[in-house]
Amino acid sequence: MNSDRIEGNWKQLKGKLKEKWGKFTDDDLAQMEGKLDQLSGYLQERYGYAEDQAKREADAFRKENGLYKDD
Repeated sequence: MNSDRIEGNWKQLKGKLKEKWGKFTDDDLAQMEGKLDQLSGYLQERYGYAEDQAKREADAFRKENGLYKDD
């Protein structure tokens, strides 16, 4: 995953994250701050997702937003 690309689009991505998962707080997003590799952990915390479900959801979000490895 290209961290420069994530950081450059972080404001836009924050909006998409809150739209998709409304339970994320501004503090959650501030702590995550461009590190989408932590998304599955936050999904487990806020939504009680099992680890495999959280990973699937996080991977799907990254794919949908063109942020998968080597993009």
